[in-house]
Amino acid sequence: MNTIVRVIIPAYNEENSIAKVIQDIPPIVDEIIVVNNTSTDNTHNVAKTAGATVVNEPKRGYGYACLRGMSYISLQETKPDIVVFLDGDYSDYPQQLTQLITPIIEKDIDLVIGARVRTLREKGAMTYPQKFGNWLATSLMTLFFGARFTDLGPFRAIKYSKLLALNMEDKTYGWTVEMQLKAVKQKYSYVEIPVKYRNRIGVSKVSGTLKGAIFAGVKILTWIFKYSIKK
Repeated sequence: MNTIVRVIIPAYNEENSIAKVIQDIPPIVDEIIVVNNTSTDNTHNVAKTAGATVVNEPKRGYGYACLRGMSYISLQETKPDIVVFLDGDYSDYPQQLTQLITPIIEKDIDLVIGARVRTLREKGAMTYPQKFGNWLATSLMTLFFGARFTDLGPFRAIKYSKLLALNMEDKTYGWTVEMQLKAVKQKYSYVEIPVKYRNRIGVSKVSGTLKGAIFAGVKILTWIFKYSIKK
């Protein structure tokens, strides 16, 4: 039986990169869903022309966009076996999607995180706040929950049934850490796959601004401490 794979790409003003992302996604994927998240440029039309299904999310926020993509999938008659989340800025290498879904298909793993390891990162691809935030968040997750994560990388694959069971809530920057925390709490099987990472096209909406970096850090720490109290 064929494995059905769908990709969700949150996109805010990514007209210069989104077509490259779509074109580099392996043909094993059944549908590419670009969530146009209040873009003021031509992201919608570029993504559609490149072959993606485009849905619109009027509330700005990474989590809002991911939830909108999930809502779209929920209305389809045929549900996917695997959902992959991927950024629209071309910082990830979409070709590595096959590597991310392999542990799910071959070893029945529930969640696979693309870890942006230092040896595979382009110089400057991750800012200091990003690197420090990743280190702090994953260290706290290890301390409080015994988690074995090293990154909160946005490039990730998860069984659709397991994704639904997480009851994801976060609307903004806490989406990635929420997924990983809940997966650990629910005793999902998970692995990290080292992935390449390059300088994004355009300016980051999170790490590219001081406000964005601080807000993201607060959201991530809030989720960790929330779950440490529930422990």
